Amino acid sequence: MANFTRRTFLAVTAATVAGFYVFNSKTKQKVVIIGGGAGGVIAAKYIRKVESNIDVTLVEQNQHYYTCFMSNEVIGGTRNIESIKYDYANLAKYGIKVVYSQATNIEADLKQVKLQNGETLSYDRLIVSPGISFNWDAIDGYDETMIDKIPHAWKAGSQTTILQKQLQAMKNGENIIITVPPKPFRCPPGPYERASLIAQYFKCNKPKSKVIILDSNQSFAKQSLFTQGWEQLYNYGTDNSLLEWIPPDRGGKLTAVDAKTMTIHTSEDKYTAAVINIIPPQQAGKIAIDNGLTDASGWCPIDQRTFESSLLPDVYVIGDACIAGVMPKSAYSANSQAKVCAQAITASLRGVEMVNPSLVNTCYSVVGNEFGISVAGVYRVENGKILVSQGASGSSPIKASADYRKSEVAYAHSLYDNITHEMFD
Repeated sequence: MANFTRRTFLAVTAATVAGFYVFNSKTKQKVVIIGGGAGGVIAAKYIRKVESNIDVTLVEQNQHYYTCFMSNEVIGGTRNIESIKYDYANLAKYGIKVVYSQATNIEADLKQVKLQNGETLSYDRLIVSPGISFNWDAIDGYDETMIDKIPHAWKAGSQTTILQKQLQAMKNGENIIITVPPKPFRCPPGPYERASLIAQYFKCNKPKSKVIILDSNQSFAKQSLFTQGWEQLYNYGTDNSLLEWIPPDRGGKLTAVDAKTMTIHTSEDKYTAAVINIIPPQQAGKIAIDNGLTDASGWCPIDQRTFESSLLPDVYVIGDACIAGVMPKSAYSANSQAKVCAQAITASLRGVEMVNPSLVNTCYSVVGNEFGISVAGVYRVENGKILVSQGASGSSPIKASADYRKSEVAYAHSLYDNITHEMFD
């Protein structure tokens, strides 16, 4: 990565959580966290690590968490679904209470959260980390009732295995269509990594099949690096390519779906395939939309220094749902935001000024078994906006050796192990 080393990245990561305050208060204050994903769990753990006199309750409707990150390897057949499955049992040793229910209402004037199970939780500060929801009204002919036949697989778990099994059932020579929604969406490189790993599966098992990417965007994350990998591994750009990418200026924008005939209609053409993977347009999680935390964009505006909502006091929003300046919607972004938010809340509850934060993100994509690529960013807050720190960000070099690309795959797996260990161990 140009002008950027992993040692620098780790140093900035450490600085993100530096400056936490340790207090001793006789009065226990309450923090409730909605959402047990990459942001919510980390926020819970770091608040408790800082101050044992803060009661932390995590509200999560599912007893098991399947990571979206690395789910593409399950779809491509190089990882099994159990390897991305986790539970919340170990949070008890940090003094975190987990309530398995769905949060339905936030009563900000009373500082209470209503749960589907009938329980009411009071809070001094509330963190909402709800992830994404789908805009089902955006695609003519496609809605939530169709996801068993035409999966999105953009929330990991049963959808992941449905798509995996559909690929396995395809005949050699049949194709899959992946549609990519307009930006912003969760994990910007994700659709292209998915296409890569499906192409790898085809190369080994169904060499006459093809991945067709119908894209609503004219460009995509790490495009030159993905393209290089596709050319080297999957004959991209030739008559026998295992991949085809069609941007909107060539008719790639999805307009309608005919589930009965398995046909995708675009602005200029129509495509039929044995398997269709529609990634719908996205917005903040339902709890945020239903409770006045979103603006006209469908995402949550925040104070980008503290992650406190711009719309509800003493409510903080982290992860995919929030508008966090130039930070992408990724698990590592959520991890970094959670630590800053934890710092902001502990400082706020004790009436002291928080340290001005640095934030980080890194994202690895596996293009093939021995071909990995990455991007990393360091961010500062300036004039209330999260901006890229110049000279402290970068991506994999376009000219890299085979050993370098192979090592990036190993780093991708190591990062996964580290982030899930921090969440669940």
